[in-house]
Amino acid sequence: MSTWPIHPLRGGVHPAEQKTLSNQTPIQNAPLAQQLIVPLLQHLGSAAEACVQVGDYVLKGQLIADSNSFISAPVHAPSSGTISSIGPQPYPHASGQPLEAIVIDTDGLEQWCPLEPITDFYAADAAQLLSKIRQAGISGLGGAGFPTVVKLSPNAEQPIKTLIINGTECEPYITADDRLMREKASQLMLGIDILVHILQPEHVLIAIEDNKPEAIASVRQALNNRSYQVVVIPTIYPSGGERQLIQILTGQEVPSAQLPAQLGILCQNVGTVVAVHDAIIEGKPLISRITTLTGQALQKPMNVECLIGTPVIELLTFAGLQHEQLNRLIVGGPMMGFTLTSLAAPVIKTTNCLLAATAAELPAPPVAMPCIRCGDCAQVCPANLLPQQLHFYALGDDHAQLQAHHLFDCIECGACAYVCPSSIPLVQYYRAAKADMREQAQKLAKAEHAKERFEFRQERLRLEAERKEAERKARAERLARSKAEQAKKAAQANNATEHAPAGTSDDDIKRLKIAASMAQVALRKAEKQLEIHGTDALKEQVEQLKTNAAHAQQALAAATSSASTAPATDKPAKPEPSAAEQALKKAKIDVAMKRAALRKAERSEADAATLAALQAELSQAEQSLAQLNQSSASA
Repeated sequence: MSTWPIHPLRGGVHPAEQKTLSNQTPIQNAPLAQQLIVPLLQHLGSAAEACVQVGDYVLKGQLIADSNSFISAPVHAPSSGTISSIGPQPYPHASGQPLEAIVIDTDGLEQWCPLEPITDFYAADAAQLLSKIRQAGISGLGGAGFPTVVKLSPNAEQPIKTLIINGTECEPYITADDRLMREKASQLMLGIDILVHILQPEHVLIAIEDNKPEAIASVRQALNNRSYQVVVIPTIYPSGGERQLIQILTGQEVPSAQLPAQLGILCQNVGTVVAVHDAIIEGKPLISRITTLTGQALQKPMNVECLIGTPVIELLTFAGLQHEQLNRLIVGGPMMGFTLTSLAAPVIKTTNCLLAATAAELPAPPVAMPCIRCGDCAQVCPANLLPQQLHFYALGDDHAQLQAHHLFDCIECGACAYVCPSSIPLVQYYRAAKADMREQAQKLAKAEHAKERFEFRQERLRLEAERKEAERKARAERLARSKAEQAKKAAQANNATEHAPAGTSDDDIKRLKIAASMAQVALRKAEKQLEIHGTDALKEQVEQLKTNAAHAQQALAAATSSASTAPATDKPAKPEPSAAEQALKKAKIDVAMKRAALRKAERSEADAATLAALQAELSQAEQSLAQLNQSSASA
C-alpha cells in the first residue's frame, strides 16, 4: 500500500462490480469490419470538418477530417479503403439522432500512411509534443472525450504541480483500463514520462482502486525506479470522477466555477496516456481503443482492441451475442451509460464499454413513486448536493433555484437514483433540466447578440446621419460665403460706377448692365437657397444682395441718364460691309445651323433617311461656303 495520504470520499455507493465477467482473458484484436463508420464528432467541442471526398482512397492513419477550432480534434482513417459516403449515420448517443460521418469501405490491406514518430521526446520541446498530440486527434478515453491537447496546454500563471493518472475505473462491468494496465504498463510509463516532460509537475500520482491487484502489481513493476507514486484507494463508486479523485488524493475540493488546472492539478485517464505514447513514440494517431464487451447476453465477454468506426453489431457478434437473450444494450456502464437503440452505430473514441444485458441482469425499473423525503440521495451524493431539492425544482422548471442549488455541479453518476426507495430516475430529470437551461441560455445569448448588433447598427446610422448633416451645413456655409464674396464684388463695382465721371461711354453702360444683371441673378439664387434652408446667414445674405441689386440698378439708371444728356462725341464711322462679306457671313451661319440640325437629329436617334437628308444639306452648305471663301481670297 502507498504511503500517500488518502482522504475519504463523501458519499458514494457500492453497486455489484460484475468485473470478473470480462477481465479474465487477455485483450483480443477485433476483426476488421467491411465498412467503418467514422463520425466527425467524437469529442467535446466542435465537430471536425471532412477533408476528403467520396471516391477518395485513404490509407490507415491518414487525416480525413481536420479541426478548425480550439476545442476540437482531428479524425483519421482507421484502415485503408475507399470513401463510399459522407453524411448522416447512426451515432452512439442517448438522443439516438444520426450524425455526420465518413464511411470507409475497407480493402483488407491495412496499408499505413507514412508515420513520423518522435523517438527521443526528451530532445523535443513542449510545443512540438503538444502539436503532435493535437495532430493525433487524442481526446479523453475515460470520460466525456475532452481534447487532450487543450488540457495539457501549459498556463504560465498556474503551472501544474500534481499530475494524476486515473486508473480507478470505478463503474461496474467495465474492465478496459484494468486489462490495459496489466498488459501495457510499460507503454503507460513512457506515456507518463512524456506528460511529465511537457508539464514538469512536482508530484505524479497513479490512482488505482484496490479491487485490481493484478493491475497494481503490473504498474508497480513497470515503475523501474521512477519517482511516481502508485496510490491504491478504496473501491467506492464514483471515486473515478475527476473532482472526486482529486478530493480523495489531495483533500482539495475544486470550486464550482473553476477547473482542476486552476488549482495546479491535472488528471488523465490511463487509456489517454497510452494513446499519447502511441502518438509520440510510434507516430500513430488515435484510430483504435480498448473496449469492454460484457453482459450475460454474450457467450464470450472480453476486452477487445477495436478500430474506431467498427459497427457495434460486429463486436457483439465477435463476442457471441445471443440475440434472444438481449434485453438492453448499454454504452458505458449501468450507472452512467445510456441505452443504444441501433446496433449499426459505430464505436467512437469514448466508447469504453458495450453492456449486452439480459432482462434478469438489468430488469426494468419499477414505476416511480412520489418522493418520501428520506434524504438517502443527499447522503450518497459525492458532489454534496441536495438531489431531492433539485428534483423538486426540475419538476417545476424553476431554473433560478436549480442554478442556486448548483445543478451543473451534478456529475450524473446515478448514485442518488441507485439508492432512491421511490425508484425515481433522478438523473434523467437533471439531464433534461440541464438541456433546457442550456437551450434557454443559448437563446438568450443569441437574442443579446442580435440586440448588440441592432444597437450597433443604429449607432452607426446615427453617426452617418450626423456626418451627412455636418457636410450639408458645411456646403451651405461655403455657398453663403461664396455668395457674400460675389455680392461684395458687385457692391465694389457699383461703388466704382457711382464715382465714375458724368460722361459715360457705351462700354461703361454695357458693364453696368452686366453688373446689374449679375446682382439680380445672385439675389434670385440666394432667395431660392433661403426657401430651402432658411438659415440666418442666408437671410443676411439676401438682404445684402437686395441692397447691392438696388445700387446696381441706380448706377445703371444714372449712367443711362448721363449718357442721354451728354454731348455727342464724334466716333469714327464703321465702314459698311460689302456684298461679298455679307454673303460669306450668311453662308457661315447657314453651315452652323445645318450642322446643329444634324447633331440634334443624331441625338434624338432620327431615322436614316432624315439623317441622310440633313447630311446632304450640310455638305451642300459647306461647298457654298468653300466657294465663297475661295472667291474672297482671290479678290
